[in-house]
Amino acid sequence: MCKEQYEVIQNDNSYPIKAWTKGVPFEPAAQQQLENIAAMDIVHSHIAVMPDVHLGKGATIGSVIPSVDAVIPAAVGVDIGCGMVATRTTLKASDLPDNLKSIRSAFEAAVPHGRTANRGKRDKGAWGNIPKLVAKEWQTLETRFDRICDKHPAIAKSNHVNHLGTMGTGNHFLELCIDEHQYVWVMLHSGSRGVGNRIGTYFIELAKKEMQRHQQHLPDLDLAYLKEGSAYFDDYVEAVEWAQDFAAKNREIMMFNALKALREELPIPFETIDVAVNCHHNYISREEHFGKQCYVTRKGALRAKRGEMGIIPGNMGARSYIVRGLGNPDSFNSCSHGAGRVMSRTKAKKTYNIADHVAATKGVECRKDQAVIDEIPHAYKDIDKVMAAQQDLVEVVHTLKQVVCVKG
Repeated sequence: MCKEQYEVIQNDNSYPIKAWTKGVPFEPAAQQQLENIAAMDIVHSHIAVMPDVHLGKGATIGSVIPSVDAVIPAAVGVDIGCGMVATRTTLKASDLPDNLKSIRSAFEAAVPHGRTANRGKRDKGAWGNIPKLVAKEWQTLETRFDRICDKHPAIAKSNHVNHLGTMGTGNHFLELCIDEHQYVWVMLHSGSRGVGNRIGTYFIELAKKEMQRHQQHLPDLDLAYLKEGSAYFDDYVEAVEWAQDFAAKNREIMMFNALKALREELPIPFETIDVAVNCHHNYISREEHFGKQCYVTRKGALRAKRGEMGIIPGNMGARSYIVRGLGNPDSFNSCSHGAGRVMSRTKAKKTYNIADHVAATKGVECRKDQAVIDEIPHAYKDIDKVMAAQQDLVEVVHTLKQVVCVKG
C-alpha cells in the first residue's frame, strides 16, 4: 500500500475529518458542511472525505459517514443506490465502424433516458408499455415494495416499474469505451430513479419532523437523523435496502438491453468477458469499523475493500477507471465515485457555450447541444488528479476512454 495520503481537519468540538484531497479543489463551503456533520454525536471515529468532494444538500458529496444507532436520510440522498456497472466484451476497437452515430442511436432507442417537461404520460424517460423483461424483473421487487407502501402509502405514488431499466438525466450516462488493450466495454451510470427519489424525499421530511418534535438541535436541519428504535428507523432502512436492490436491477436491465442493441447493430458476433462490478455509490451499509458496528453512509463514494472491484468514471471527455480496492481502514474501505464537480450546473451553462462543449468532447460520439452544457467536462475535476490523490485507496486495473456517450 502507498503511503497514507489524507490530511486531518479537526475542530475542538468535533470528530476528525480525514480528507484525501491533495492536489484537487476542496471548496470552503463543502468543508464547513463536513464540519457540521463531524460535530454530531452519532458519528463514529471520524469522517472520511474522498478527492471528488463537493457541496451537497445536507451532506457533502464524496463523503463517508459512519454513524452509531442512527442514519441521516439526507446523507444518503434521493438517488438511493445510484451507481455504476461495466462489462468488457470480446470486441476490439478495430471491430467498430468509423462512424459511431448508429451505435449511439441504437443505445438511445434501447434505453429510455431524459425526461419530458411536465412529465406527461408519454414521458420519453419512462416506459410507455412495460416490456416483458421489465415486468418479469419487477415481480422480484414488487412484494417488498407493496409491504413498504402498506405502511407508507405516499411512496406508492411514484414512478417505479415504468422507470425500471431507464437511465434518467443529469450525470447519468451510457457509454461505449475502449480500454488499454483495445477491448470494447459497455459502461453505464444510474440509480433508483423516481421511486428512489420519492423514498428519499419522504423520509428526509419525516426525519426533520422527528428532530423538531424532540427539539433536537442540529447545525443544519438537512442533517436530521432517525435513531435506531424510533418510529421510522426500521421502515427507512427497509425502504433504502429495497431502493438499492431496485437500482442494481435497473442497471442490469439497461446493460442487457444495451448489449442486445450493440449485437443487433454490429455484424460481428461477440461475447461478454466479465462484469467489472455493479456497485452503488449512494447508499448505507451495516459494517464494523474501529471495533464497533455502525451504519456507513457513502454519499458519492464506493466501497473499496481489499480486492473489491469498482468503477470510477471521469466525465464526457475524460478517461474512466476500473479499480481494485486496497482496503484502507482510515477511509472505511472507500474511494471516490467519480471526478466530482467543480462548478454548478447553472454556472456551467452561464460560463460555456456549444463550441466549448464540442471542443471538450472531440472524438466522442455524443450530444453536442445546449441542453447538455451543464455536463461539459470543464465542470468536473481533473480525473487524473483525483486518482493521484487516492493511490492508497485503490489500484487501477483498466483505463477506459469513451467513444460513445449517451446522456439524458
